[in-house]
Amino acid sequence: MIKTVLHPVSDLAAAKAVYAALLGAVPRVDSSYYVGFDVDGQHIGLVPGGGPQGMTSPVTYWHVPDIGAKLAEVTAAGATVKDPVRDVGGGRLVATVTDPDGNVLGLLQDR
Repeated sequence: MIKTVLHPVSDLAAAKAVYAALLGAVPRVDSSYYVGFDVDGQHIGLVPGGGPQGMTSPVTYWHVPDIGAKLAEVTAAGATVKDPVRDVGGGRLVATVTDPDGNVLGLLQDR
């Protein structure tokens, strides 16, 4: 299930104002390196400069119970690992793959 979408932004303060107005909510996480909103079970994140992973477009994250198993399954089906599994803190693991057309797909597991 897709519950998380991250957007690369060039001006974090300007983007935060627009997304706050769009979502009708204040950020749950508000730092210089990430701003995150939680609305109706959906998490919308703003990543300045595309973050260390160099995002150039929004990335959707499928929440999965076992990221290793799902990564193996999608790569066996033809996806290519872009960013291997890494711990981003708080017990959260993420990875990204590309589909055969180069679209970036995210996987996310909360422990």
